[in-house]
Amino acid sequence: MEVKVMADEQRKAVALEYLKRLDRSENFFDLFDDHAEVYFPKWGIASGRAQFEKLFMDLGSIIARFKHDMAYVNVIQQGDTVVVEGTSYGATKSGVEWRAGQTQAGRWCDVFEIRDFKIQRCFIYLDPDYESADTARYPWLAK
Repeated sequence: MEVKVMADEQRKAVALEYLKRLDRSENFFDLFDDHAEVYFPKWGIASGRAQFEKLFMDLGSIIARFKHDMAYVNVIQQGDTVVVEGTSYGATKSGVEWRAGQTQAGRWCDVFEIRDFKIQRCFIYLDPDYESADTARYPWLAK
C-alpha cells in the first residue's frame, strides 16, 4: 500500500473542495476513501461507500437546497485532522427556509481525517432540525 505525503494546505483544500462540491450539487464521493466513515446526527455512522452514499441520499430527500457561507469558515488543522466550522442557509423539501443567525439551524462543524488525498473520516456536527419543529422537547423554540 502506497502512502502519499500531504501538506496541511492540501488537506485543507480537500475539505473545502468537499463543501464547494456539495454547494454546487456536484459529485463529491470521489473525495472519500471507499472505506471512509461519515457521521450525521440522527442518522448515525455510515461505514463504507455504500452506507455513506445512502446517508447523503437520505439527506437529499429532506433538503431542497443549501449553501455554506465559505467566506466565513474557520479552519483548524493538526496532522491528518482538519476541522471546519461555519454557517449555512437553505430550504427543506417542504419549503421551510433556514439561515444561520436568523433561524435556529445553520451553524455546523465538520471534523475530517484526510490521508492519501482522500477523506478517511468526516463527522458532521449540527442540529438537523432545519425546520425548528422539535418544539415538544425544546419549548423555547415555540416562542
